[in-house]
Amino acid sequence: MNDNIVEVEVFNIVQEQNLENYILLLKEKDGQRFFPIWIGQFEAHSIYLVLKNQKFERPLTHDLIQTILNALDVKIPMVVVNEMKDRTYFARIVVETKNGKIFSIDARPSDSVAIALRMNSRIYIAKKLMDESGVMPDDIGI
Repeated sequence: MNDNIVEVEVFNIVQEQNLENYILLLKEKDGQRFFPIWIGQFEAHSIYLVLKNQKFERPLTHDLIQTILNALDVKIPMVVVNEMKDRTYFARIVVETKNGKIFSIDARPSDSVAIALRMNSRIYIAKKLMDESGVMPDDIGI
């Protein structure tokens, strides 16, 4: 496995008190660190629905993306939160076509995670980011 990335899983989504901000908590799969990402309400709701196995009567945007990818027989082997610029995280969605072509597409981390959950894809954080911004459970009251 690549030593430059750390596999994580969605641990929880937390709403900040008295604010409309949400924190996506990703947890290191083979460790104890958490990686918090502040996300918007729509993305938080979309991720929450997948975590709770709930569906809307009509597809939400991330559900529609999943349907399109499945119809085109496209796989998402992984998504990677790969860098931070000006206090904003950036991610890449790795797309594999049915004929084996691989593309890396720029995306917001929240959208990347929402799609990864729907496509049963692995989620990674760049090791450098995890080392810089990862927090221990005691640091966030867990």
